[in-house]
Amino acid sequence: MKCDTIIDNVIFGGFYMNQYKDFDNYLKEFPSKDGYFGAYGGAYLPEELIPAFREADDAYEAICHSAQFINELRRIRKEFQGRPTPVYHCERLSKIFGNCQIYLKREDLNHTGAHKLNHCMGEGLLAKFMGKKKLIAETGAGQHGVALATAAAYFGMECDIYMGEVDIAKQQPNVIRMKMLGANVVPVTHGLKTLKEAVDAAFDAYLKEYKDAIYCIGSTLGPHPFPKMVRDFQSVIGIEAREQFMEMTGIMPDAVAACVGGGSNSLGMFVPFLADPVEIYGVEPLGRGEKTGDHAATMKFGTKGRLHGFDSYLLQDENGEPLPVYSIASGLDYPGVGPEHAHLRDLGRVHYEVVSDEEAMEAFFLLSRYEGIIPAIESSHAVAFALRYAKEHKTGSILVNLSGRGDKDIDYVYENYGCGEKFKLDYDIK
Repeated sequence: MKCDTIIDNVIFGGFYMNQYKDFDNYLKEFPSKDGYFGAYGGAYLPEELIPAFREADDAYEAICHSAQFINELRRIRKEFQGRPTPVYHCERLSKIFGNCQIYLKREDLNHTGAHKLNHCMGEGLLAKFMGKKKLIAETGAGQHGVALATAAAYFGMECDIYMGEVDIAKQQPNVIRMKMLGANVVPVTHGLKTLKEAVDAAFDAYLKEYKDAIYCIGSTLGPHPFPKMVRDFQSVIGIEAREQFMEMTGIMPDAVAACVGGGSNSLGMFVPFLADPVEIYGVEPLGRGEKTGDHAATMKFGTKGRLHGFDSYLLQDENGEPLPVYSIASGLDYPGVGPEHAHLRDLGRVHYEVVSDEEAMEAFFLLSRYEGIIPAIESSHAVAFALRYAKEHKTGSILVNLSGRGDKDIDYVYENYGCGEKFKLDYDIK
């Protein structure tokens, strides 16, 4: 059975009798009509933006079950994005730490080099349906910016991308790509000059232009309906991966893992597996350590709060103000997390782990050295967790969403880590 709609035809494996069968109807229950995943989500907006977000919600609900929209998006995914992306067995890497088999969902092979194009093409198609002329967005690592600039070029629309100056310096290859695609890259110079400030600036711009533009949020966060929309568009990852893994092995993986910043690549991977007898792990950045300002591990250290128009877990001070955050991965340095992640954590369905900068970079070089795949630093966090899982479990299998490729990170990595000389990279593999 193939999956035809954006999300509704996810095959959840109802033939299994397992402790997760209560998730069979999960997508019909969450989010609620007003955008809540349990206690998280919602839409806390300036009064002038309420009609704009309601317009986006109404438009999405009108087209998400439309055969014309679904068929056009399917055509774009096949002919332009190059989907489906493959699942790959890391045979050599798996041998390093035992017999636990590591598999990758190769989103790095998606056009533009990461998962971000999955929702950007959907949002661009939605904007076209709504008669908008401009796409507005923030970006951290630059992958969302490149993907949205690509969508804007494809659909013939203007595009403004807001990006912190710190991230602009770290991600120059992606900045150049955005400009080559015709986007206007707007530097953000206040605060920490990273992802949170870029979101602030993009929201401010949208306030002034919402009649002619749509704000294409880059993750499963922000006010309703964007956490739902982005999740739905990204679920193509898990839908494909589930079917491909079953075809390759005949069984479900023991575990599924993905890195978590705002949460789009991970929810796209996780949701189709929720009702299966599979352990699910979200991997956050521990950065330099547990001290405030040295990490962006919202699930480990955060508390419930409100940021950018929605309720979720948040790294915040006693006054509810966001704390400074850090990650070597520009796409993970956000002080909050998407509301659906908070809900899945409270339900106990998804486990959240942390990986340090050093662990992520060791995984970066190991995957490069033993499999010929240079990953994004963001994705390297999930690979690092997979290596940890393999050491601990010795047998079984883990399926990792390799959310992006590392082209954008090469200059930064070489300047700070060379070619990995400080890490143990030489293993005797027979």
